Amino acid sequence: VPDELWELVEPLLPRFEGRWQGGGTAPIEDRAVFTAVVYVLTAGCAWRHLPAEFGVSVPTAHRRFQTWTQAGVWFRL
Repeated sequence: VPDELWELVEPLLPRFEGRWQGGGTAPIEDRAVFTAVVYVLTAGCAWRHLPAEFGVSVPTAHRRFQTWTQAGVWFRL
C-alpha cells in the first residue's frame, strides 16, 4: 500500500500480542498483511486465492482481517 495510506492505517491497528507460552512463528509485519487483505477485498477473490507473492498465508491474512474487523478498523478508516 502507498505510504500515505499506511500512515492513516497504522495507528488504527491493534498491536500484536505475543502468546505467553511462546512458540509459534514470528509475526508477519502488519503492512504486508494489510496489503494482502486489501488485495482480497478489492479484487473480490476468495481468501484461498490470495497470491503467494504477498508472503502472507491465507490463515494469517484472514485471522488479522477478522481481528481488525472486530476492532472497528474498517469503520474508523
